[in-house]
Amino acid sequence: MIQQVTKGIKITVQTNFEGTRFQNSRLYYTFSYNITIENQTNDSVQLLSRYWNIFDSLCNLNTVEGEGVIGKKPIIAPKQSYSYNSHCFLTSPIGSMNGYFIMVNLTNTKQFEVQIPTFQLLAPAKLN
Repeated sequence: MIQQVTKGIKITVQTNFEGTRFQNSRLYYTFSYNITIENQTNDSVQLLSRYWNIFDSLCNLNTVEGEGVIGKKPIIAPKQSYSYNSHCFLTSPIGSMNGYFIMVNLTNTKQFEVQIPTFQLLAPAKLN
């Protein structure tokens, strides 16, 4: 589990290797990740957008950005949290992700960036 706090917003990440799959004649390593966003401030905040850097050990970089997370723009009250699950596909068994969320403080309407700490994506070693 990886955690980081930025401007009173705590991000916790847990990952899981889900296996391999063939798609378009290519082998992919699939990973799921659970993100928990905990509002440790005294103001309600809303997640507006996200930006991801997804790396694999073959030196591939994929960036993903867009509104909300999994189709939602959650409002998180003070001392409350919001969790969601998502996944990614890598072309190698080792990789990492990091990025940030753009959030808005609903009391003063100021937008701010919350860092998502770098987390590893590792397929378990297989012994013969």
